[in-house]
Amino acid sequence: MDGYKGIWFTLGQFSEYGDKYSGGLGTYTANHLPVAIYAPPVQKTFFVYGGTRHQDERHLLIMISYFDHRKKKVPKPVIVCDKMGVDDPHDNASLSIDKYGYVWIFVSGRGKVRPGLIFKSKQPYTIDAFEQVREAEITYPQPWATEANGFLLLFTKYTNGRELYWSTSSDGKTWAPDQKLAGMGGHYQITNMRDNTLVTAFNYHPGGNVDQRTNLYVVKTNDRGKTWQTVGGEVLKTPLSDTYNKALVKDYAVEAKLVYLNDLNFDLRGNPIILAVLGKSAKPGPQSGQREWVVIHWKDTHWEFHKVCESTHNYDMGSLYIEPKLWRIIGPTTAGPQQYGTGGEMVLWESSDEGKTWTKIRNLTSNSLRNHAYARRPLYAHPNFYAFWADGDANQFSISKLYFSNQKANKVWVLPFEMDKALMKPTRLRNEKIK
Repeated sequence: MDGYKGIWFTLGQFSEYGDKYSGGLGTYTANHLPVAIYAPPVQKTFFVYGGTRHQDERHLLIMISYFDHRKKKVPKPVIVCDKMGVDDPHDNASLSIDKYGYVWIFVSGRGKVRPGLIFKSKQPYTIDAFEQVREAEITYPQPWATEANGFLLLFTKYTNGRELYWSTSSDGKTWAPDQKLAGMGGHYQITNMRDNTLVTAFNYHPGGNVDQRTNLYVVKTNDRGKTWQTVGGEVLKTPLSDTYNKALVKDYAVEAKLVYLNDLNFDLRGNPIILAVLGKSAKPGPQSGQREWVVIHWKDTHWEFHKVCESTHNYDMGSLYIEPKLWRIIGPTTAGPQQYGTGGEMVLWESSDEGKTWTKIRNLTSNSLRNHAYARRPLYAHPNFYAFWADGDANQFSISKLYFSNQKANKVWVLPFEMDKALMKPTRLRNEKIK
């Protein structure tokens, strides 16, 4: 592809203040992860996104590329999978790199209508050629490559609402039978892995209604799904089917709050921290007040809840970074040119007291023509490719460009929209309006 063009999407569920979510959604959803991984052996950050061939069309292509940290350049992105007329970024992909350096692409399906697909690079640390190795019912894939035991894959199936499943594989080609983790009417989950322990945080959908998503549950496994436990170590019986079970962290339903899960990370002791946005209505606009950003931290055998800030939209998605002396959040917490639409201007927030208090440090973007949305955290993020996102007009069809920032969040680059060379340097953003 001769340039980096993100997919634009509208859900088509309009109310007084526009669509429930829409805009440049090349790095959508929060439930596709990881979407970027830094690979130290080759000093490259590999990333996937939902792209398109021409700026005037909505035709989803699953794209992969990388940023070469030595050359400070990107190649032309490669089409891994043409979704054949699908325009929906729910079909975006997740990324994994195994211990041998092979690059794996897990393309999301959508229910039973569009199957999920798994691709493997033909050579380690390359994006030139891929082979398809599997087709299965997989939505919102979250693959985790383990040091010695292949993959642990968390995903969704539309068996009775959006239910959570897991499967394992030693080689990525042959998979154990799917096993259900939770089925209480539907769920969205976010996962992360530290050492051999995988943690998943998820909400539930009363009556299968995603517009009523609420509550927070957290479970973990340290044996690739053979047993599941609460964070405190109490063994659970799966699948979880009762809304009031030992994995329940907070009953947000009694507070009439909706829960939009953004990111899951670990403190320096390996304890999970969840970043979420809380709302009161699934409809966009000011009628239900501001959306509240919160961090939820397991510390000293209990959960702590701390407010970060407020923003204008339920789908203002950002990422959480844990550093030795600072916690950081990068996300669109300032309203953008489409005030009540998805995303806004990207902002850096910092906390020096493990999330108790937060300070706005700076805007990464300003005076933009289009809202910026879905700031994603690369796995093993390199200081020079620390957050990755797309922009797009939330109110009407537009072009969509792709961006990344450095660790300090004082530099932002836009990936080349048009390319006439095999390798090009991204352009440094200088806070002028982006055309």
